[in-house]
Amino acid sequence: MSTNDHIDGLLDNNQRWATETEERSPGFFSRLLKQQTPQYLWIGCADSRVPANELVGLLPGELFVHRNVANVVVHSDLNCLSVMQFAVDQLQVRHIIIVGHSNCGGVRAALEDLRVGLVDNWLRHVQDVRNHHQEWLDQLNPEQRVNALCELNVLEQARNACQTTVVQDAWARGQSVAVHGWVYGLHNGLLKDLSVTAAGPDDVGPAYRRALEALHRRYEAAMGR
Repeated sequence: MSTNDHIDGLLDNNQRWATETEERSPGFFSRLLKQQTPQYLWIGCADSRVPANELVGLLPGELFVHRNVANVVVHSDLNCLSVMQFAVDQLQVRHIIIVGHSNCGGVRAALEDLRVGLVDNWLRHVQDVRNHHQEWLDQLNPEQRVNALCELNVLEQARNACQTTVVQDAWARGQSVAVHGWVYGLHNGLLKDLSVTAAGPDDVGPAYRRALEALHRRYEAAMGR
């Protein structure tokens, strides 16, 4: 099969999807063209196994999405910050959800100091998370550490999102925006709320500490401690 045959297959799939969507909901695309009013911004990993809209059962136009390797939110990433500002200031989303997933390849590379290429520089952000929690991670069984770091990374990136000028400014002007942290299980298809939700500046520290303590308890209980 040639390269063009593969690409043509994608276009054929699109044609079927558009036809079936319009048959199920006549006028769907005409309505979609006129408005984009999502209530949620999903910041997730670029992993192809984590299709944002499908996981939460939302249609096009109902979820604004930004993805990068290992679902990182840092103050130097103008791409992510621009998406956040457009979502918060223009679309008036009410929820920003940072979503990691189990067995994340980027997180594993950061955990084990694997050299992958250019992305190594990006994963330094996740290595910072690893280094901050290294003493506790070392106490876990080796098979637990990747998923534990995946969840720790969500907590840290959710806290980072709260500390961006975009979210801080929204809160300062009284806009209703809440930041959440979730993790998706590749093994079971389920999303888990890590309970790091913050809806204002005073929520950030307490929410982070409670979520971190709960995470520690879960992993330690799994080890029989």
